[in-house]
Amino acid sequence: MKMRPGTQTGFLLCGKEWIEGEALEVRSPWDQGLVGRVTRATRADAREAVKHAVSSLRRTRALPRWKRREILEDVAAALIEQKDRFVSLIVAEAGKPLRLARIEVDRSVLTFKTAAEEAARLGGESIPLDLAQGNEDRWGLIQRFPVGPVLGITPFNFPLNLVAHKVAPAMAAGCPIILKPASQTPFTALALGELIVKAGWPEDAIAVLTLDNADAAWLAEKEDRIKLVSFTGSARVGWELKAHSGRKRVLLELGGNAALIVHSDWPDLDAAAARTTLGAFGYAGQTCISVQRIFVDRPIFQSFVWKLVDCAKKLPMGGAGDEATEICPLIRLSDAERVESWIKEAVAGGAKIVLGGERNGSVVMPTILTGTKPGMKVRDEEVFGPVVCIEPYDDFEDALAEVNHSKFGLQAGLMTRDAGRIMKAYRELEVGALIVGDTPSWRIDPMPYGGVKESGLGREGVRWTIEEMTEPRMMVMPALD
Repeated sequence: MKMRPGTQTGFLLCGKEWIEGEALEVRSPWDQGLVGRVTRATRADAREAVKHAVSSLRRTRALPRWKRREILEDVAAALIEQKDRFVSLIVAEAGKPLRLARIEVDRSVLTFKTAAEEAARLGGESIPLDLAQGNEDRWGLIQRFPVGPVLGITPFNFPLNLVAHKVAPAMAAGCPIILKPASQTPFTALALGELIVKAGWPEDAIAVLTLDNADAAWLAEKEDRIKLVSFTGSARVGWELKAHSGRKRVLLELGGNAALIVHSDWPDLDAAAARTTLGAFGYAGQTCISVQRIFVDRPIFQSFVWKLVDCAKKLPMGGAGDEATEICPLIRLSDAERVESWIKEAVAGGAKIVLGGERNGSVVMPTILTGTKPGMKVRDEEVFGPVVCIEPYDDFEDALAEVNHSKFGLQAGLMTRDAGRIMKAYRELEVGALIVGDTPSWRIDPMPYGGVKESGLGREGVRWTIEEMTEPRMMVMPALD
């Protein structure tokens, strides 16, 4: 598959590129230029993909661990070799700055390498069964087996690495996978599917389908031959899929409203402000763990606010190909307009703009608000834009309560050197992970990643996803003469 602006690319099914059909235009968030056209997959294509996935399960389940590892390692090697190609795709269709696109490719390589290692380690255990009289000659063996065909649904903001987090564990587990990438960013996923087939994964065991949302929902909810749905996206859509997916296993990595606590004993506020700036405004805040709420110990509040303002003012603007660019457009104009309206709503309710607040087309300038209150969208909902609310606190327990005052619970950050406060936060914060000494935006891909409350169900991170995509099966053996 080779993509050229203005040409039409097909979806991937049975190792082939299918071009006939309705075309979907993909335009760059940078300048609305045409990235390319991709054929829209249909419900009939989805049925065909499921049929092939089901028929391929016997083959993927029988693939020896060394072969799964070899294929995954070959995919990682191909990503390294074709890094520039994938960086260009991510910049073009996701609107990601060049520096962050390079980081995403590197993270994807780590995801596939980790999956290769986990494929080799995927084992079981022997358990004693002579626990009651008469069973002296029995023993038990437990191994993990693939659950069956997997459906992965991914968002636009990490068009390579979040796809890798669906595909790589499925391959390590021996599961066929059908992938539905975001309509804004299909080309990166299609290019990855091409690499996976070339690396030797069975052609019938992977499909990359450019379905519309309604057909993807039908596939998740109605197609009983799909055994597991892994969805990353909005909380509303994710929980709706879960409610209608019947007996399927469902993994949800949903929204966040990530909070950071900065206590007055933190020794380097300049470095803290610099890290927070990147955590809040990197990729225009379009990550689930973007810093959205900051609670600062009152004695250092004013100082930290102005350090944050100073760092944010220095973020460079530029074009898609500029190495220094940090400020970038949101994925759609409608998203930028929504973020702008939320800022205006907060100001109308009494919040103060410390920095930013302006919109130019799809670009919303880094915005710092204070005087926000619960009930404001910028405080309660996931902004998914370059907006941060910063407020003072007088008591550490009050800060913990403010963090928990959210329907989301993905990750939180804590900057303090006091072990007692750290352990108290670890016990009391209702989040999937507490990041001490850094912002909640920190993540390394092998770690378990996911949230509580409306932020999701289950954990990503290759090892934990493999456990979700496999099931333990026990065999009881008698002593054989």
